[in-house]
Amino acid sequence: MRSEAIERIRNSVDLPVIVAPMFLINNPKMVINSCASGVIGTFPALNARTDEMLEDWMREITSELKRLKQENPDKKIAPWGINFIVHRSNKRYVEDLELIRKYQPPVVITSLGDPGPVVEIVREYDGIVLSDVINIKFAKKAIEKGADGLVLVASGAGGHAGTYNPISFVHEVREFFDGPIALSGGMSKGEDILISEILGADYAYIGTRFIPSEESMAQARYKEMLVESSIEDIVYTDAFSGIHANYLIPSIEGMGLDPNNLKKKDKIDFSELRNKEVKAWKDIWGAGQGIGPITKVQTVAEIVEELKEGYEQAIKEVAEKSLKTLQK
Repeated sequence: MRSEAIERIRNSVDLPVIVAPMFLINNPKMVINSCASGVIGTFPALNARTDEMLEDWMREITSELKRLKQENPDKKIAPWGINFIVHRSNKRYVEDLELIRKYQPPVVITSLGDPGPVVEIVREYDGIVLSDVINIKFAKKAIEKGADGLVLVASGAGGHAGTYNPISFVHEVREFFDGPIALSGGMSKGEDILISEILGADYAYIGTRFIPSEESMAQARYKEMLVESSIEDIVYTDAFSGIHANYLIPSIEGMGLDPNNLKKKDKIDFSELRNKEVKAWKDIWGAGQGIGPITKVQTVAEIVEELKEGYEQAIKEVAEKSLKTLQK
């Protein structure tokens, strides 16, 4: 049954990409347009500031995707997903989990804790659970708790990122796990998707590239900053949430702070994400190291089309080089 569910998800995408869930960025429109473009669209449950809003969002996504599938029977409309924080400080844990049971997102991505209780519910409706992890210890724990797959959050990813090299990370995980893997860490071009597949991943987990989409909830200045910035404008720090993450240096400086003299946050507390005045993500903005190729604000459909063209071109170039090598 698990293999069938995993294969069903894999066969329902046009491009092996998951649009990563980003706090205060993804919304229903972004999810729907991602799925309509053939990639898995997701959002963090806490982007909906109340349970009532979350239910509205989930109802909108499910009904709109159902309509799109009915109107486009020959087109691949990719599945959608939700990111659920399983850390004990998530005060909406029980309520949001019940909404997952009710609206049955095909993909549930768990973060920061034990995915076990989520797995039990998602398996009732034959969805799949991916757990995002930053090291081998957490990867093995997630598998032990029943996760169907892993999101490997490697060095260079936007937001809460790990420190492992993505190549080494995939290789080590493949030594003990043959299930679905999504690889995250600085990917923003079509060829990056092919590279992740060659390494052994099933999906490229891309976030930062979609922040400056027209549909995203990012502030206009945030989008402009991404277009203007380069890899040198990223800093990795635990000063804002208690967990190391990658942020845009200009946004830190814009708040009157010195990026070279940041004080570590005393404790990890994700209940603060419910606070509408939260500063860690509202005014100080996350971004991954793959921001260099971002040159303009585009629609989700345009971004996916560029990724697809780059992916197909990369496949063609690799095939041509391989043929030349064989002919020598």
